[in-house]
Amino acid sequence: MSRRHPLTRRKRLTTLILATLSATALNNAHAQSTTDLGSVQSSATTTSTNDGTPAKQASAAYQAPTQGSLIATQPQSIISQHYIENNAAPTANYSDIIQISPSVSDIDPNGPGLMESQGLSIRGFTDGQYNVTFDGVPWGDSNDFTHHSTSYFTSQNIGSVTVDRGPGDARTVGDATFGGTISIQSKDPSTVATFTPSISYGSWNTLVAGATYNTGVLPQLGDARAMFSYSQTTSDGYLTDANQQRQNYFVKLEKPIGDDTLVTFVATYNHVHQNVSVGATKAQIAQFGPDFGLNNDPTSQAFSGYNTDDIHTDFEYLGVQTRVSSWHIDNKLYTYAYYHSGFNGEDPNGETPNGTVFGANNVPGQHLLNDYRSVGDIFKASREVGPGTLTLGAWVDHQVNTRSLLEIDDTLGGVLNGTQASATDRAQNDTLLTLQPFVEYEWKLPFNLSLDSGLKYVSFKRDINADVNQGTGEPLVFGHTFSKLLPSLALHERINSNWSAYAQYAKGYLAPNLNVFFVPDPTVSGQPDPEETDNYQIGTTYKSDRLTASADIYYINFINAVESRTVGGQTEFFNAGGAIYKGIETEATYYLGQGFSLYGNLTFNDAKQKGTDDWLPNAPNKTAAAGVIYERGPLYSSLIMKFVGHEFGDTGNTQPIGGFAVTNFAAAYTFKQPTTWMRNTRVGFQVYNLFNRTSIDALAGFTAADNTPLYWTVPGRAFTVTLSTDF
Repeated sequence: MSRRHPLTRRKRLTTLILATLSATALNNAHAQSTTDLGSVQSSATTTSTNDGTPAKQASAAYQAPTQGSLIATQPQSIISQHYIENNAAPTANYSDIIQISPSVSDIDPNGPGLMESQGLSIRGFTDGQYNVTFDGVPWGDSNDFTHHSTSYFTSQNIGSVTVDRGPGDARTVGDATFGGTISIQSKDPSTVATFTPSISYGSWNTLVAGATYNTGVLPQLGDARAMFSYSQTTSDGYLTDANQQRQNYFVKLEKPIGDDTLVTFVATYNHVHQNVSVGATKAQIAQFGPDFGLNNDPTSQAFSGYNTDDIHTDFEYLGVQTRVSSWHIDNKLYTYAYYHSGFNGEDPNGETPNGTVFGANNVPGQHLLNDYRSVGDIFKASREVGPGTLTLGAWVDHQVNTRSLLEIDDTLGGVLNGTQASATDRAQNDTLLTLQPFVEYEWKLPFNLSLDSGLKYVSFKRDINADVNQGTGEPLVFGHTFSKLLPSLALHERINSNWSAYAQYAKGYLAPNLNVFFVPDPTVSGQPDPEETDNYQIGTTYKSDRLTASADIYYINFINAVESRTVGGQTEFFNAGGAIYKGIETEATYYLGQGFSLYGNLTFNDAKQKGTDDWLPNAPNKTAAAGVIYERGPLYSSLIMKFVGHEFGDTGNTQPIGGFAVTNFAAAYTFKQPTTWMRNTRVGFQVYNLFNRTSIDALAGFTAADNTPLYWTVPGRAFTVTLSTDF
């Protein structure tokens, strides 16, 4: 019997992947990343080459807006600190930063970072169906697993963001693992002492001012280093009378202990005060323009003074990376909190007439309270066992949430619109206890192959104690536990130092939202089945100085797809049944030479209900990005367009939203040492939405009175100038 040449055997996985990618591309024409703890060191994230050394400026790896990973076992796009500092608006949140990525779309009606994201999706999975982590810590609201993009982290403190488009492996922890993970990494303290003030000013009277102090390495404190940062934002916003004021404090300390231990402490505090619109009808857009939001009329339910949010948050963790005998240990103990006091007019879109129990012309409104705190721990331990690496650990999180909604009289300063009982729409306390132990083994095979198999057990224990339960108005005390065993399997091949390929299967799972308890008797109605997915994907990544390129295809069998609809400012959830998600994703940066690079990504996405073949809401059929980047010496500039394809805002192929494109321009010049006491003085200039496209880009929801559709539009053209320097 003849024997195959070793090189032939080695290429079989790659050949299969490339052949499948090619076939899928023809049809569409008509991890969290795996890391090796290794020696304990700072978690610094830099733009680097394949061997981990810093990439040179004249390379695709350095200039790429997004790029894949050679060690990842699922589709992944990495956005470096270099790209963020040169292209993200000073007001940007993580949602604004990642919208350049393949298969990602975002809705920012008030301008970058000047309002919570109103529609961040990955492959059509919307907020609540994917994880967001900060330095590896999952965070979010326990009631529906969503995230508040303006409420914790600013771009000034973000070191990098990685978008994992898939459920990851057994080590990928979080409430919503199957839709992907947005991994935010904080900046690391510099090894050199610097004081860096900065100021930005731009359209809509937007001012961002702040400063960062790096201590540098402190030998007298055992080589500890720290950074302290403060920023303040004020803006009128793009939408009328939709103002925002924001303050953020951030501190990070790293302290090595001996040769094998690193202790990290991070704390951040954020305060946001904002006036918030709920969208506009087509009639309002036609009459007042695409920037219609609120007004300054105290007799109107759309008065900005009646539609406000006041939000305080904090986020802290203590991390330890160390070695104990042959084990590499990584542990984070954390807590975070969210305190939200919100007011809104009963119907800012004008379909509900004024009138309260105190007067026929008095303005009715609502007062919302939503306060919660999470406490948790993530433990991971790994060691070499036989021909591979064994990793085991667990994540535990406990969140306590207090929520209320009251009917009030805005004209009289917020007094109850009736008695305590009649004016209370909800008054409830709920808790979520999440436990996820896991075990994983990475088997190192011949020919640079590795087989990664894992098993994770997920348990969600929900409890509610409501004096006035949402949806029923009656008291309720109830609890229920949802659990599942989730396998994962991934085959990875490192073809050479520049090229890798992978194939992955993983089971996804998401417990039902708190709204399943909003019924008269949950013991009678029973509990709905959780959302589940079977995820299959294969892909390949290539990286060199000249070219970075990635491509993948995915197929997701989705059981019990839960979708949402916003009516009268309140989000309602419903089960859309089974669905199939599938598509092809590509991204590449090519370095032309002389400082120029070309960037592009293109995805074809399909997300449809089984049986009806209807598109799922908020799932664009394609996304694309294209741009040119110039960077040579002290000068940086970029011109990048992001396109989001056609989608539907509601079920049944209703509320169609046409495709839209936004083009952004950025330029910056750095003076290395303009004076003897100043270094790295940087002057930046940005233009958002260069061609001033202001079309409708999303369905915002429906009015409660007449079920009239509400919409968001693309914010108009905006300019920003930034100045910073090191002392």
